Amino acid sequence: MRNKQILIFFLLMPTFLLSCGANLMETQKQSESYRNLGEAYLAQGNTTAALKELLNAEKIYADDPFLQNDLGLVYLAKNRPEIAIDHFTKATRLKPDYAPAMNNLGTAYMAMKNYDRAISCFEAITNDLLYATPHYPMTNLGIAYYHKKAYDRSEIYFQKALKISPGFTIALKGLAKTQLAQGKTVSAISILEDGVKKAPSSADMLFDLASAYLENRETNKALETFEKVIRLAPSTDLAKEAEIKIRQIRK
Repeated sequence: MRNKQILIFFLLMPTFLLSCGANLMETQKQSESYRNLGEAYLAQGNTTAALKELLNAEKIYADDPFLQNDLGLVYLAKNRPEIAIDHFTKATRLKPDYAPAMNNLGTAYMAMKNYDRAISCFEAITNDLLYATPHYPMTNLGIAYYHKKAYDRSEIYFQKALKISPGFTIALKGLAKTQLAQGKTVSAISILEDGVKKAPSSADMLFDLASAYLENRETNKALETFEKVIRLAPSTDLAKEAEIKIRQIRK
């Protein structure tokens, strides 16, 4: 009798395992539908709606590294980097080769001004040959070292990022700021002028260029460039800053 029971158990076990696998797949599918909706809201900039859908997804299936990364992005957008760090960390534990999540984790540490932890995250992925956008962590390393006032190292990483992606405006702006911090105003202007040629619609870049002109006492060029900022990005905080600069120059 006992042997018969054992036989029945082993005959039924494959069916049980298949049933568990099917249930898991269904659970993951349900969670993924919420995650996709959350990602759509996130792309629209509706972080509150995105968070609601992503939390629904997490209740169903929390061990999704892409979901944990999305949650981190939402909390980062909501200026809660301390919570974002937890989710990015979960994402990298669930998927150790998840380079974008590691980059995002470093960004969250930078938001907390923990630059040493941020640098560790970025350095962990700079040599990942499978990472499609290695200029991101390179640029972030430049930013982290800039905040640490290690300008020589900052400059090296910005240049490495620009070697990979010559038109990457964040790296161009970072390199120019690094030059300005070292008193290399003429060099900074040259970098920003080149950047404006590559990205003529970048109001941020134009504002930085105008500020560099002003620092170099090229008043007319500064005025002209601040006016371009206002025309390009009217009714924005950047335009208001440009207006203030113009009034100060004309006093």
